[in-house]
Amino acid sequence: VQLQASGGGLVQPGNSLTLSCAASGGTFSRYAVGWLRQAPEKEREFVAAISRLGQTTVYTDSVKGRFTISRDDSKNTIYLQMNNLGPEDTARYSCVAGRSTETIAMMSYNYWGQGTLVTVSS
Repeated sequence: VQLQASGGGLVQPGNSLTLSCAASGGTFSRYAVGWLRQAPEKEREFVAAISRLGQTTVYTDSVKGRFTISRDDSKNTIYLQMNNLGPEDTARYSCVAGRSTETIAMMSYNYWGQGTLVTVSS
């Protein structure tokens, strides 16, 4: 499975942005999928994950209530709706596919795609 994230850019604090991740080359619906991010000079961290059928979502504490992950298997695409963005959200966001939301949350995944840069600044 190949994954390609898009939708990043420069956004002012308090504003919103939606990221997309297009999958190809495999059976997308077989996998749980999620988002990771890596801020400058920091370790990559888990952001959000959604289960194979979309019934379960998991978020890291710092984005709960602000970010929403979703998937559209008919389009082989996952989304990350990000609201009320702050400078601390500045990072390169990557999408991943793995066995379950639990394993993705533990930074274990089968596929990883090139990220898209999100910069939150006034």
